[in-house]
Amino acid sequence: MFVFPRAVLLCAIAALVGPLARAADPMPSEVMAAMRDSGVPLKSFGFYARPVERADGFDRAESGPVIKPLASLNAEQTFWLASTTKVVTSLAALDLLGPGYLWPLRAHATGPVVNGQLRGDLVIAGNRHPITADELRLWFKQMRAEGLKSVSGQLVLEGVLLLPDGRPGDDDELAVTAPEPTAIGSRSDAASAYNEGSMVLSIEPGKGDHAKLVLTPKPHDVVIVNDVLMGGPCDAWARWANPGENFGPKPHLWVRGRWDASCPKEYVAYIRPLPGMARASNVVLPALGEASAPLSVSSVGRAVAGLWAETGGVLRGRVIETGPRPDEAPVSKAKASWRSEFSIPLSQVVREINKTSDNEAARSLLLSLSADGLPLGQARQDAKNRIHEWLRGQGLVDGDIRVDLGSGQSREERGRPRAMVQLLCNAWRTKGAQAFVDSLPIAGVDGTLVNRMRDGLAKGQAFLKTGTLSDTRALAGYVRGRSGTVYAVTAIVNHPDAARARPALDAFIGWVVKHG
Repeated sequence: MFVFPRAVLLCAIAALVGPLARAADPMPSEVMAAMRDSGVPLKSFGFYARPVERADGFDRAESGPVIKPLASLNAEQTFWLASTTKVVTSLAALDLLGPGYLWPLRAHATGPVVNGQLRGDLVIAGNRHPITADELRLWFKQMRAEGLKSVSGQLVLEGVLLLPDGRPGDDDELAVTAPEPTAIGSRSDAASAYNEGSMVLSIEPGKGDHAKLVLTPKPHDVVIVNDVLMGGPCDAWARWANPGENFGPKPHLWVRGRWDASCPKEYVAYIRPLPGMARASNVVLPALGEASAPLSVSSVGRAVAGLWAETGGVLRGRVIETGPRPDEAPVSKAKASWRSEFSIPLSQVVREINKTSDNEAARSLLLSLSADGLPLGQARQDAKNRIHEWLRGQGLVDGDIRVDLGSGQSREERGRPRAMVQLLCNAWRTKGAQAFVDSLPIAGVDGTLVNRMRDGLAKGQAFLKTGTLSDTRALAGYVRGRSGTVYAVTAIVNHPDAARARPALDAFIGWVVKHG
């Protein structure tokens, strides 16, 4: 992986960027052809790419024209950002908190600690941040030094993601390649309300000529037309067949694309029922992290208990796993008889959020921008206010980018391609630039891009956050052209058939590498 150079001066003046979108050269013919082949209207796409800095190192009007974009389409149109929202959350946190900020993992006792013995449970809140066995071992040793020797109750893991020894994210086996489906049933997400009652379509490698498709739950009298052939780029989409396509009187769900034996199981789409069709309910997807967790749910408890004993601890009860508790305020010092904290650098947290597109961790990261001691609802609003004030400080105007949850799961999280690129350009000169670039998935190499753009010029040259919802595909980050120039890029499509347009986004990235 190459190391990006640090820019010296600011990117384009915000007030002058809007006109640039109108002055850009037409979109390249090969990208236009890919958009037409997708069948998705051109108005559903948004593209913007421009160099992060001028060759002479200047970027102000007095030194000549402001940098012209390499390509632009619908750059001032507002789009759902999906998980590219994590770019905004990450950059804000790195700038406001600093890359050396220590992300806290906290533990507290539910009963009194007397002579090193806890008469109650020990609760470890992981903040959905992956922690290695080696890190947990160090934390347990720290607890011994802090005076905790034994636990008479249970050891409760709240949202703890345990990985094997070694730095998380350094092993390709930890890469998550599934898209980021919005969790169904969450009380707080606008995106969840949008998808409520939908069916979930999953695809995985098949043993024959076709991939394996599963629609959950499957309604009565629906026929799935499997046109996903084995051998291809891990890309597929689904739509209801039109009456004129002669599939028969029953509703037919037409699934097309190409899959490969190396492709993982992916949840590729939410399928909205047709009018009058019995609606699906109570659909629960596995957490994204589970697709990559090298320890099974049943083995985590044994591993934690073993580490506790290895470090000299005594546990009378057992290890219990629960999910994170986002609806509750953190336990205050007044309520806990004993507390412990273990810290991980923010740069490492951001890396894991973006490489694996961890929604829960991104939401927790947004909340870390709020004032201490606020209830969840107030903390979220305080964090949103702070991040939008930060956006204005970046030269953006209200409406350029909107953040709600920080993860891309909310339909309120929207942005303009030009504004996203401007933010990426600004970030190029900050002290957190290298930590941010290191956090981005690399095309054809790791993270959520491990199976994309593997055979083209973009492999190893594009550092991009992905975004996926049922009707959204998005990319945002940096691309190094063959000339050596680095470009900030954003590519988005919002449409019910967005999955069909993913090749067009990849074609755009490849074109930037080739002609940049």
